[in-house]
Amino acid sequence: MRIHLVILQPSSGAHQKSKTQNPRGAAARRRRLATVHPASPIRSPEMATASLFSLPSLRALSRTSARCSRFQTLAARKPVESSSSTATSGSRRSGGKGGGLLSVLDRALADEEEYRRARAQVQRKGVEVEGYAVEGISVGGHETCVTVPSLNVAFDIGRGPQFAVSQDYLFITHAHLDHIGGLPMYIATRGLYNLKPPTVFVPPCIKDDVEDLLQVHRRMSQIELKVELVALDLGETYEIRNDLVARPFQTYHAIPSQGYVIYSIRRKLKKQYAHLKGSQIMKLKQSGTEITDTILYPEVAFTGDTKSDFILDPRNADALRAKVLITEATFLDDHVDVEHAREHGHMHLSEIMEHSQWFRNETIVLTHFSNRYSLEDIHQAVSRLQPKLNSKIVALTEGFKSEYR
Repeated sequence: MRIHLVILQPSSGAHQKSKTQNPRGAAARRRRLATVHPASPIRSPEMATASLFSLPSLRALSRTSARCSRFQTLAARKPVESSSSTATSGSRRSGGKGGGLLSVLDRALADEEEYRRARAQVQRKGVEVEGYAVEGISVGGHETCVTVPSLNVAFDIGRGPQFAVSQDYLFITHAHLDHIGGLPMYIATRGLYNLKPPTVFVPPCIKDDVEDLLQVHRRMSQIELKVELVALDLGETYEIRNDLVARPFQTYHAIPSQGYVIYSIRRKLKKQYAHLKGSQIMKLKQSGTEITDTILYPEVAFTGDTKSDFILDPRNADALRAKVLITEATFLDDHVDVEHAREHGHMHLSEIMEHSQWFRNETIVLTHFSNRYSLEDIHQAVSRLQPKLNSKIVALTEGFKSEYR
């Protein structure tokens, strides 16, 4: 984007032009696993995905009307005297008014830099946290679909965005349309691309209704909609691959709901064999003795829509110690109080502050902000959190508009 600023020199009537330019598996199987122990996290390579829901490019401010409006406003401000030698010499050359003209240019450059930073925020496609790319869109009441490509998983499916199609495993938290409405499209698009049928996890109480929904679409569209639909209940464990499993946990929304934790699997030598030599351990292993414990480490947890009650549920300890917690903060300010948020099954940012001592996560990704907020509203609200909490919080803001748009 180029901005051409014409500065008139009062002393001679001549003009100068100053230019500034901004830098441009296989079938998975269900199984129950034993004791959970802390362990070291896995590091998986991230997979890049493209989003259909990236925001449109901002209008260039180099258009004549926008440019004139901005610089006319700046020029109308009272000139600021400059103490630099350059400003002083300029003032001498132009009859004592050069300092004010240079200050107009300085303010214009500062204004453009502020715009550039805001635009960069609008164009973000996701966040990189603790070795994981977390991508997607989550706008309260409109659409929620969040993916972690390196784990090959999507949480909720929104309106069936393209960026989620490549994920083989889909976890549905509840049956509101902004979270499940795109399910038939997701399944159909995978079929169109000759991808294997996805595995879709749902709360057991909605499985039959989801099956009925898919049958309606099969009849109407006359396509197969191949899918493995799994009712995953609280307390159950599902093996995604040989080093990853998933478990649901209780959440508290306005309708039945559940979140999910993705665990990495580790094997650790049992304590009673720790003193043995390698040859002795090998003999035990060859004899068929189980010499290791199965260790699960909570990597990523996703709540979907929920009240803050999930934080105080002792059964949800793994979600609160997962390396990355992806949760909601629908309301951010005093215009909507906590009671209103709770009545609608959501959380207020102030509740996250209130219960901050329970979060043992390395990073908390906040999602599902109300669409009443702008990008600047979201970033300002997060910046007001206490430093210890603020340092671990990242906002997923794809889909939100900037005031600079």
